[in-house]
Amino acid sequence: MTAAAPERPALAPLGRVCLTRAGVELKEFFRQRESVVFTLVFPVILLLGLGAVLDYDLGAGVDFPQYFMAGVITAGIVGASLQNMAIHIAGERSDGTLKSLRGTPMPAGAYFVGKVAQVLAVAVATIVLLLLVGVLVYGIDLPSGADWLTFAWVSVLGAAACTLLGIVVSTLARNGRSASATVTPIALVLEFVSGVFMPFDQVPGWLQDVAAVFPVKWLAQGLRSVFLPDALAAREPAGSWELGTVALVLGLWCVAGLVLCAATFRWQDREG
Repeated sequence: MTAAAPERPALAPLGRVCLTRAGVELKEFFRQRESVVFTLVFPVILLLGLGAVLDYDLGAGVDFPQYFMAGVITAGIVGASLQNMAIHIAGERSDGTLKSLRGTPMPAGAYFVGKVAQVLAVAVATIVLLLLVGVLVYGIDLPSGADWLTFAWVSVLGAAACTLLGIVVSTLARNGRSASATVTPIALVLEFVSGVFMPFDQVPGWLQDVAAVFPVKWLAQGLRSVFLPDALAAREPAGSWELGTVALVLGLWCVAGLVLCAATFRWQDREG
C-alpha cells in the first residue's frame, strides 16, 4: 500500500498575514536609527530652522511659519513614502531580502500591504509631531471644521500616490548602495519645484508646469487649502485651491502607480 503524502500545512488567513507583515515592517523601521531620525526629525528641524530664519508676512495676516506648515507636512509625507519606500525597497532587493521573501508561501501582496501600513503609520506620527511643534513654537492656526476632513483625504491620497511612485523609483537604483544617491535628489527636486520650501507663485512658470505632472505639487496645494485663508488662493496658478483637481490627479496617480509598479517591480537586483 502506498503511503499517503503528508498534508501541507494550511496557510494563515490573508488578513492575519498582512497584519503580521505590517508589524514586521514597523519594527524594522524603528530599529533603524538613521531612518527614524531622517524621516521623523528632519521635517521638524526644517520647520524650526526655516520658520525662525524666514519670519516675514505673506499677506492676509499669514506669516511664513503658517504658510510653511503645509509645505513641511508635504515634505514629511514625501519622506515617509516616496523617499523612505524607494531607498528601503532598493536595499532589500540588493541584500537578497526580496528574493528570500518571494520564495516563501507569503503572498506577494502581503509585502506591499506591510509597506503601505508602515508608510501610513510613520506619516501620521510625522504629521502629529509637526502639528505639535507648530502650535507650541509658532502658534500655528490649525484647520477647523470640514478642513480636517480635507486634511485627511488629501494626506491619505497623497501618501498613497507617493508610496506607489516610490516603489517605481526604487527600480532606478542599480543596487542598495546607490539607492540614497539616486532617490534623494529626485525627492528634493520634486519638493522644490512643487513649492514645498517657498511660495509656489515664486517658482518659474515652466517649472510649475513640470511640477503639475507629479503628485507632490497637488499634495502641497491641497494642504495649503486647510492651513491658509481663502484670500491666498488667488496666488495659486488657477486662482483657487482646485480641490476637485487635487483629488482627480492624486487618484489618477494611484491608478497609474499601480500599473507602473506591476510593470517595473523587480524582486532581484539588476546586478544579481
